[in-house]
Amino acid sequence: MVCRARRLAALLVLSTAATAAQAAPPAASEAPATETFKVAGLEKPASILVDRWGVPHIYANTLYDAFYVQGFMAARDRLWQIDLWRKRGLGEMARDFGPAYVEGDRMARAVLFRGDMYREWLAYGSDAKRVAEAFVAGVNAYVAQTESKPELLPPEFRLLNYKPARWRAEDIVRIRHHGLTLNAMGEVNRAQVYCQVKPDAARTDWVQRELDPPVQPKLPDGLDPCALPAAELRRAYELATAAPRFPKEWWSSAQADDIAHEALYATLDVNSDTARSLGSNNWVIAGSRTSTGRPILANDPHRAHGAPSLRYISHLNAPGMSVIGAGEPFLPGISIGHNGIIGFGLTRFYMDQEDLYVYETNPAQAHEYKYRGRWEPMETVTEDIVVKGELVPRKVSIDFTRHGPVLFADAKGNRAYALRAAWLDLGMAPYFGSMDYMRAQNWDQFRAAMNRWGAPGENQVYADRDGNIGWIPGGLTVIRPNWDGLTPVPGDGRYEWSGYRNMDELPWAYNPAAGFVVTANENNIPPNHPAARMGVGYEWSDTARARRLKSLVAGNPHSSVADSMAWQNDTTSLPALRAVALLASVRTDDPQARRALDLLRGWDGNERADSAQAALFEVWFSKYLRPAVVRAALSAEGARLAGYGDASRVLAVLEKPEPWMPPERRNEVIVASLKSAMAEVERKLGPDPKAWQWGKLHTAVFSHPLDPILDGAARQRYDVNAGPIGGSAFTPMNTSYRNNDYQLTAGASFRMVLDVGNWDASRAINAPGQSGNPASPHYRDLAPLWARGEYFPLLYTRKAVEKESRERVELVPQ
Repeated sequence: MVCRARRLAALLVLSTAATAAQAAPPAASEAPATETFKVAGLEKPASILVDRWGVPHIYANTLYDAFYVQGFMAARDRLWQIDLWRKRGLGEMARDFGPAYVEGDRMARAVLFRGDMYREWLAYGSDAKRVAEAFVAGVNAYVAQTESKPELLPPEFRLLNYKPARWRAEDIVRIRHHGLTLNAMGEVNRAQVYCQVKPDAARTDWVQRELDPPVQPKLPDGLDPCALPAAELRRAYELATAAPRFPKEWWSSAQADDIAHEALYATLDVNSDTARSLGSNNWVIAGSRTSTGRPILANDPHRAHGAPSLRYISHLNAPGMSVIGAGEPFLPGISIGHNGIIGFGLTRFYMDQEDLYVYETNPAQAHEYKYRGRWEPMETVTEDIVVKGELVPRKVSIDFTRHGPVLFADAKGNRAYALRAAWLDLGMAPYFGSMDYMRAQNWDQFRAAMNRWGAPGENQVYADRDGNIGWIPGGLTVIRPNWDGLTPVPGDGRYEWSGYRNMDELPWAYNPAAGFVVTANENNIPPNHPAARMGVGYEWSDTARARRLKSLVAGNPHSSVADSMAWQNDTTSLPALRAVALLASVRTDDPQARRALDLLRGWDGNERADSAQAALFEVWFSKYLRPAVVRAALSAEGARLAGYGDASRVLAVLEKPEPWMPPERRNEVIVASLKSAMAEVERKLGPDPKAWQWGKLHTAVFSHPLDPILDGAARQRYDVNAGPIGGSAFTPMNTSYRNNDYQLTAGASFRMVLDVGNWDASRAINAPGQSGNPASPHYRDLAPLWARGEYFPLLYTRKAVEKESRERVELVPQ
């Protein structure tokens, strides 16, 4: 522990010195500072102009050199982040971080792609393998630079005392854990409810998302929901897929291997507001409805916040290609952006691509399971896990049934549980399919590319410089011929997938009559479309964001880029308006509750950071009202499972309380919960509501993964505090938060608005910054703009880029 503390102190000195020694970006009138690297594997010299917002504009002389340089620059800006992603995805955490991560490594390897790599590459397009090879060659070229110049290493490597690994092209597509997935854990939760809340069987969906289209889930014959080991299954799934953490327990005891998985991995309740809000907003507006006559395309994806940002903006130029926008830094290409001809942006389309299978296992041979009346052997893979501090690798076993990896086996109960996931099939590496559509030149090519999209399920909006707009969902849609996919099923052969649906069976729109399309993770399959009856999915996001955005777009017949930016930062909460409307008839003699009622009545529902009403409402609604309604409406066991309850369902009960509770009981719940909320806000913000501001409670802190092991001074350098923020999980500006301290947890760190055809007028933001190195001026420079709802120009033409360039990087073949 003493050695580690000394290393941390030394690192802080080095990091501070590095920052001081790093020259400030030159002024606009000065020539950009030039850095030259000689690298192996590059075909021809390439130049990179880094603008003053940290965006690298890559100018390569061959197509694949552009991806090589993208990999090099991603490593230059985000090496520790992408190395950690690779290490977690391949199950190699224990190699450098010790035995605490062995079980997580085993489960990560269970969800690696293990099929035919030849067919896998072909699933993404003819040159997917070559693109990936070029990208990882660029990453490895930068890793080689750090080996000869250790000062180039980001400080996290020195702090944790290890070095980055070299990449292989197949790493990019074998790793599958980083996509947004559902609904295996939803199935586990629902089965648990059926077991424990039998008297409230009609009320089981209080615990889950509201199902759309409405359906009553049915337990399959032969499934005992009370026998399901829910905790063990959640643990296994989280060990396989959750992002890693570095808790104090790990830092203080390097050889500990008994640390709780909740401390080692960023677990998330699938029914929390944060989990339900992980998605995005996007829209596209035809030129007939804009002030310029050109289409506008907007996108702001919502994911967990942290430092550095999940997104990385880059601009790739090569003969026959010029594409700019954001992607994930560990992947080649651009998933959200434009190529000078078409623009594109994505949101999550919540199709159900997972199922949990339950098997009877052979009492005489635990690795056999019953399938169609016969005992069938599991396939067992044995792997070596290298563990820091241990001379001999640990051998671990991973079992697979015909459906997928075994998450848990109960030898005493003669049961095993396996995950079947579409995202483990051929061509399903999350977001890698963007390599195909980002090079499309028209709607037909774009649609063809989306017909090959695998995972995760997406809504893509489209616009081109000829004025066309469109929307198309994509993703492999499972065919379940005899069940709804909402509960676990026996793995005995009665419940089998019948392949995937043809993408043409899903709805789509090209130049719609309305002149615009908005998606925000709601169920946007038209009710009269055949796909509405195909069981594509039932667990969508709350509709509040979608309804608010559709009203804003529809209500403005001549909108501008500035309007779209304002809509991305809109903080009006439709649930707040519904809840406040209920207060008109509430009466009370309690002076504290009356003050609360007076403050909220007549409020417009705008959750600005400086709003006193928003401070009271959010504390009341999220922390006190919702659980109070759940307790009043359900049995004690049902309330325990439901927790805070689905927001829409809670509001529906308050609006029509019977048969859940009599109207007078509803008013008692409202008054009592308001009193509790008032008491908390008064404790935290003082007795005078004039001094209250939602942003004083609700702050945007982008935490670094190493935050738990850093001291106060180090946290100041690694974490980024963007200050007060408005909104909530239900506003278009999605700012989900933790209920215990109201600190931001998820939302849009990246936003983009495209002026289609006049590309230099497009705008973007990426918080907290483009760099992942705390010593870089681009680590936190965009956070203040983001917090104020501001953007920077997403420059595209060479002339505009050169005007705003502040650094120049030259790569020359070695």
